[in-house]
Amino acid sequence: MLKLLRLSSSLLARHSLSTTSNLSSSLRRATKYRNRPCCSAFVGRFHTHKVLAMAETTPSSSSSHKHSNRLSDEHSPYLLQHAHNPVNWYSWGEEAFAEARRRDVPIFLSIGYSTCHWCHVMKVESFEDEEVAELLNDSFVSVKVDREERPDVDKVYMTFVQALYGGGGWPLSVFISPDLKPLMGGTYFPPDDKYGRPGFKTILRKVTDAWFSQRDTLVKSGAFAIEQLSEALSASASSKKLPDELSQNALHLCAEQLSQSYDSQYGGFGSAPKFPRPVEIQLMLYHAKKLDDAGNYSESKKGLQMVFFTLQCMARGGIHDHIGGGFHRYSVDECWHVPHFEKMLYDQGQLVNVYLDAFSITNDVFYSSLSRDILDYLRRDMIGPEGEIFSAEDADSAEREGANKKKEGAFYIWTSQEIDDILGEHATLFKDHYYVKPLGNCDLSRMSDPHDEFKGKNVLIELTDTSALAKKYGLPLEKYLDILGECRQKLFDARSRGPRPHLDDKVIVSWNGLAISSLARASKILMGEAEGTKYNFPVVGCDPKEYMTAAEKAASFIRRHLYNEQARRLEHSFRNGPSKAPGFLDDYAFLISGLLDLYEVGGGIHWLVWATELQNKQDELFLDREGGGYFNTPGEDPSVLLRVKEDHDGAEPSGNSVSAINLIRLASMMTGSKSEYYRQNAEHLLAVFESRLKDMAMAVPLMCCAADMISLPSHKQVVLVGHKSSLEFDKMLAAAHASYDPNRTVIHIDPTDNEEMEIWEDNNSNIALMARNNFAADKVVALVCQNFTCSPPVTDPKSLKALLLKKSS
Repeated sequence: MLKLLRLSSSLLARHSLSTTSNLSSSLRRATKYRNRPCCSAFVGRFHTHKVLAMAETTPSSSSSHKHSNRLSDEHSPYLLQHAHNPVNWYSWGEEAFAEARRRDVPIFLSIGYSTCHWCHVMKVESFEDEEVAELLNDSFVSVKVDREERPDVDKVYMTFVQALYGGGGWPLSVFISPDLKPLMGGTYFPPDDKYGRPGFKTILRKVTDAWFSQRDTLVKSGAFAIEQLSEALSASASSKKLPDELSQNALHLCAEQLSQSYDSQYGGFGSAPKFPRPVEIQLMLYHAKKLDDAGNYSESKKGLQMVFFTLQCMARGGIHDHIGGGFHRYSVDECWHVPHFEKMLYDQGQLVNVYLDAFSITNDVFYSSLSRDILDYLRRDMIGPEGEIFSAEDADSAEREGANKKKEGAFYIWTSQEIDDILGEHATLFKDHYYVKPLGNCDLSRMSDPHDEFKGKNVLIELTDTSALAKKYGLPLEKYLDILGECRQKLFDARSRGPRPHLDDKVIVSWNGLAISSLARASKILMGEAEGTKYNFPVVGCDPKEYMTAAEKAASFIRRHLYNEQARRLEHSFRNGPSKAPGFLDDYAFLISGLLDLYEVGGGIHWLVWATELQNKQDELFLDREGGGYFNTPGEDPSVLLRVKEDHDGAEPSGNSVSAINLIRLASMMTGSKSEYYRQNAEHLLAVFESRLKDMAMAVPLMCCAADMISLPSHKQVVLVGHKSSLEFDKMLAAAHASYDPNRTVIHIDPTDNEEMEIWEDNNSNIALMARNNFAADKVVALVCQNFTCSPPVTDPKSLKALLLKKSS
């Protein structure tokens, strides 16, 4: 009977073994466990409390480079962080695998990313330790993987760890055989035995012993694990489309489940740690619109109130960087106060879009300002010289120049005295506004700072109504806001003079796709702000057209540097050149989505053409034509043991959910066989995940939206006809995007552009005909079409807005 050694402290201490039946049942739960939120500190932050304080004060490595290893030749910032460890690291590849086979030893696989706090801790504690290095070098081939460069490799072994142990996170620490089968694994391990937990040195010795004494058992169980996971994660559809009732019921079920988990005191869905999971907001907004269209106004209003309160609480909380803009990764407490301080591009792009949606519904500048806040942070700190958008900023930084250690949040937190010194006469007002206290303010929840890491420090948070505070200080609201903006500018300048967190300047196609979408949409939606709207730092208050320019530059960078025109294939990432990894499903799906948005808000027809070319290549590389849905990898790399059909909409949406919506959007733009092809692929894809939509809708909120979208008889089309270089055309485009409607498609066409007309003749001759019949040289004409019927043409933005707000009969 097969047995598997598990890496828990009790099992390691006794060398206890779990039976094959336990393994099998655990692996069958893989699709459940892989939907749990993971983060850089998830395991360590909440389950190794006392290790944290010690790890935060551990000195960083010397800059004298006593050691160097193969990672010195890599481009990944994460791998380069380990290039001078005494560990004899290899990167993922045949050189490492061949060495493991030659020496007949297991591989120690360490997966993380450059802005991961607990990856830094394990690096300092273990990988810079000579004793640990000796254990690794003598008995293992050690391999480092940047999960952001190789999400395909990470997916295989993270899924294994989550399935077997019920949780995961980074750093991911897995022991695998020379033929790459997983043997056992975990996440962060402290170097020495503490608090009844095995230390990393103990684990290395135990694994070495097990490799020599129980190798056959371990290798067989690893092969069995991969076999079971492969079966569990490559589902096929039993039919070509979802049952009609499920297409609509999944949306309601997900909204109901989210509503039940709503935190009415602090906003958000679920309890601490709280992640800003934008797909939940998207689902609730979509559902509220659906209810409103059906005349169920009271229920629609309830859903919207949950969303708006959540967005407000997040914006006022410490998870929002009030000084520099943008949002941190997640909040460790229930009140959005003390965050894990890293900033990820994928969060910024998605959050911009939900704040834009909130503005479209409310016309409240609070939400449009938050969209600008995030986008201006990206333009200030995260965009490279050619328009490329970088991946992330670290949580950790040195407290002062020359300090030999880094601390989490050091760049973002303040003492009361620092604020006094920098702000002078306005310090009291500012401290009152942001709940700054002499002894520190991380006291709102027992989860905020359980180990006094931030004692005497303040994480800025807004707890009191701004109007009430302005009244308290006897100031007009506008003047009060001006003072706050000036104070933020001074604090921004002060902190900019100190050590910054590490910037991961890797360019990832999928995350750039999310940012391109938000930049493009902002360029038109923000034209709806009232004339004369005033902004305060860190919001710049630029012309929304500048966001369109940034979106097009980012897309152009990808086309130049990460797209092979001849093969029509994407590469996954770029840093000093393209990475070795090919484009994955998320890269294609998220970029296609961004390009469709770029086109719809007024970008050139070439963006739409490229989107369709990428969709064709995505289908060629990833589509399961027999079973339906998309695999996450092309399946061309034999070292990647699993091809997964990912469905979980977590911190990032799943490639399948985004693809379903892309296909529905493309189907609504095209006619004939092309439209039918896209629609059938979307229907087949959704059918693959029928059980998920029925049984665990809350795990797939964006897919629930897609399931409802495809159940609609037709989408609303807005067709704009006219010369595109005019200001009137821009205003009509802004009007077309002014109201919230996720089931609307905007098409724009200039009948005097022969190339554009030819493209539409080939893909949707109805559009070309409408353009010819409605062209007027001196005005822009808009038609709104649905259910094979078009409205009478309108030629001014106000009429178009009114037409789009009119409910369908």
